[in-house]
Amino acid sequence: MSARPNTAVATDSEPADPCCDAPLPVLGRDVTVPLVTGGEVTYAALDYAASAPALQRVWDDVAAYAPYYGSVHRGAGYLSQLSTDLFENSRATVAEFLDCRPDDQVVFTRSTTDSLNLLAQVLPADCQVFVFETEHHASLLPWRDARVTYLNAPRTPAEAVETLERALADRDPHGPALVCVTGASNVTGELWPVRELAAAAHAHGARIVLDAAQLAPHHPLSVRELDVDWVAFSGHKLYAPFGSGVLAGRADWLQDSEPYLAGGGASRKVARRADGGVDVEWHTTSARHEAGSPNVIGVYSIASACKALTEAGFDSLVARERHLIAKVREGLAEVPEVRVLSLFGDDAPRVGVISFVVEGWNSSHFAAALSAEYGIGVRDGLFCAHPLVRTLLGSDPQDPGECGAPEAAPGERSLNAIRVSFGAGTPDEHVERFVGAVKELVRDGAQWKYRTEDGRCVPDRG
Repeated sequence: MSARPNTAVATDSEPADPCCDAPLPVLGRDVTVPLVTGGEVTYAALDYAASAPALQRVWDDVAAYAPYYGSVHRGAGYLSQLSTDLFENSRATVAEFLDCRPDDQVVFTRSTTDSLNLLAQVLPADCQVFVFETEHHASLLPWRDARVTYLNAPRTPAEAVETLERALADRDPHGPALVCVTGASNVTGELWPVRELAAAAHAHGARIVLDAAQLAPHHPLSVRELDVDWVAFSGHKLYAPFGSGVLAGRADWLQDSEPYLAGGGASRKVARRADGGVDVEWHTTSARHEAGSPNVIGVYSIASACKALTEAGFDSLVARERHLIAKVREGLAEVPEVRVLSLFGDDAPRVGVISFVVEGWNSSHFAAALSAEYGIGVRDGLFCAHPLVRTLLGSDPQDPGECGAPEAAPGERSLNAIRVSFGAGTPDEHVERFVGAVKELVRDGAQWKYRTEDGRCVPDRG
């Protein structure tokens, strides 16, 4: 590494191969795991919707910077100044990645959940929040001090827009309002009509925040074109799992509120008063909501991922992901016992997130067998979107199998599903192995016995 690293978020690494036939290199792509039936296999990480592996590019950039780490906005020393440059240049990189408006602020947080909780704390008085029951809990739950209207799950994108328009028109009093909506479902992968929902919100005097946790890693995202007021996402889903997230958008509500956290960094001036109290002048920039020592490595990793994805080209990334989606959906369609969960139907555009249930299987048991016998990591449960999954499953409880799901009460049959998710780092072999394993498990059953331990289904090694 040179004496002064490039704080404009550059790298000495070669640009990622933009060919849609090649996955981007990710950390852990050669990790092998043991199989309960004997031997080892390269791990197939198919749980990107929960947390994506770090891009090799991101890891290399972080490792190159790490020896030069210093406190941000705190010191006169060379490394502190370098780290401050890196931090602020990363903010500019994220703003460019999101195509923010000139006056928008980019606030660095811990995650999507943290970003939306921050926004919840800056709502104006008497603000009403509108949110679909289909949202991830990060979008569904932060609005504890607001009046919240929960909207029923729509079955078409047009119905989503119509439902929101009716709710906004009927609100009483007709005061400030915020709509919170996902860009892509973390359960079905389906894309939501964000631009149309934003237009509906603005037509009724409301604002809108986009939960882009599942959208940003898969599709290009323009705050200006979508006309959303804010966007939130997490680094750990954007191939940058180092503990940072983003809230970007309009500055006025952020500036008019008390800081999300009070402390150093958020304050410009603190002075004692004659009566013994303290007067505080808070920053009006993004720093107002970034109290404490910033996670510069987490922030830099997000900026590095933004650069890597942009350079790889979203046209190629989207084309390759559609190829993988088709492989999985076509493979699952050949198994009559599999039911894929969907709100908007088979033809809806989507990202690489697919949830399903298997007739005759408890989903926890099925996921455990995929891991233990095939080295495939998927997710099972309700995916922090309990109302949506329960709506999609309806009154279709699963057979208990050898393992129950932790969400099931004692004596009840469980409602849970299996989710497979993938992205820019997923090779064809992983999804092909997954489809083959599903077919084999349905046809032949598991080769091993399983039991429930601490709420999880695990191989019975006794």
